[in-house]
Amino acid sequence: MAEDKVTRLAREIYQNVGGPENVSKLIHCMTRVRMTIKDTSKVDMAGLKAIDGVMGVVEEDTLQVVVGPGTVNKVAAAMVEQVGVGLGEDFPTAKATGVEAGLTDREKVEARAAEVKAAQKAKQKQTPIKRILKSISNIFIPLIPVFVGAGLIGGIAAIMSNLLVAGDIGKSWTDFVAVLNVIKNGVFAYLVIYVGINSANEFGATPGLGGVIGAVTLLNGITPEAPLHNIFNGQALTAGQGGVIGVIFAVWVLAIIEKRLHKIIPDSIDIIVTPTISLLVVGVFTIFLVMPIAGVISNSLVGGINWVLEVGGAFSGFILGLFFLPRVMFGLHQILTPIHIEMINKTGATPLLPILAMAGAGQVGAALALWIRCRKNKELTNLIKGALPVGFLGIGEPLIYGVTLPLGRPFITACIGGGIGGAVVGWLGNIGAIAIGPSGIALIPLINNGHWLGYVAGLLAAYIGGFIATYFFGVPKEATLPKEA
Repeated sequence: MAEDKVTRLAREIYQNVGGPENVSKLIHCMTRVRMTIKDTSKVDMAGLKAIDGVMGVVEEDTLQVVVGPGTVNKVAAAMVEQVGVGLGEDFPTAKATGVEAGLTDREKVEARAAEVKAAQKAKQKQTPIKRILKSISNIFIPLIPVFVGAGLIGGIAAIMSNLLVAGDIGKSWTDFVAVLNVIKNGVFAYLVIYVGINSANEFGATPGLGGVIGAVTLLNGITPEAPLHNIFNGQALTAGQGGVIGVIFAVWVLAIIEKRLHKIIPDSIDIIVTPTISLLVVGVFTIFLVMPIAGVISNSLVGGINWVLEVGGAFSGFILGLFFLPRVMFGLHQILTPIHIEMINKTGATPLLPILAMAGAGQVGAALALWIRCRKNKELTNLIKGALPVGFLGIGEPLIYGVTLPLGRPFITACIGGGIGGAVVGWLGNIGAIAIGPSGIALIPLINNGHWLGYVAGLLAAYIGGFIATYFFGVPKEATLPKEA
């Protein structure tokens, strides 16, 4: 019986990373299998990149193997299933899996030494910035499917609401629109709770306690008639003040306090005393210190970005669109997730996302140019045909790692196309997304206030800009030579 693609990919990835025993943890995002490797010397990078179906490999604090959307979920599930753990759970040690049984004492010592050395090396690689980015990524990646689904439902509800106001559909649809909004609000109204739970998982606190600290920022039970006051200026605190930025910081503090309490509280009363003290101390700390300070930070951040976009216009849009893809390559785009969310919470939409989405559109334009100019290169054109559909939907990593980046120049011209699209969106202005998750064509339903035509104009400009720049300046000569798939 022939081996299916998912099983083959899982097997070959394990073969080239030193086997499951060389992996300590595995998760995935929208396109990448992310593995925490014990001993990097056992990883065959060339072998990984040569696997049929692997579009690229990124080596950061985790080893990230790009296999594309849809496929990544199945491959990651198959890989953890082989080991008998869940996504994000610690892999069994060599001893637990029986690997140590066949080793000599010397080999066991050497294996342990290599593991410790790899762990130390990984710690050295993790600068404070990398650790922060990794934590933000781990907090928000599990929520991306939720943002996508709820955001699109919210977009449909917004379109139908406009049709109701215009009288283009009957009032009988009112209840259905209300149901769609209830589903959407199930995510965004209580987002701080989900972020609190995920932050607790990331920082090592009890998830339920993290969720409660997130809920504290909603100020349930506090009315306008009897508000809580900001201790710095005496003004009334507002529900959600400080947003997800404040929640992440508060839960980080919760994790520190809870861990300390576990060490000093006797086991017999730990289950009662530790959560009570943790919630009381961090809850008060969150309300009276974190919410006011994080509120100022988030307001300044949102106001500053809006000012840059308003003043810079097309120039700001060009720079943001031009340099977004390099940030994606290095994982630096994750820092933008809480910023997008804060902008949506404060203003109802994020104007950053439509501009940054142009980077993926530039990739599509570049890929189309390569398809035409390099049509004799069957291997390349087959890669393009496989990566283009999701590229149109805004998932650009297959095109980045499978097509443009390996060729060099097309990656640069694709970035130029993204800058051109970003310039158009920045020049038109007032174009924002009401939720995060998708980009490309899939972002159209999420564009606020019916300004989707401006967003489409940006997409077309990025497609055309990436196509022209690549067609005339970005095609390496060797890529045009005949090559069979």
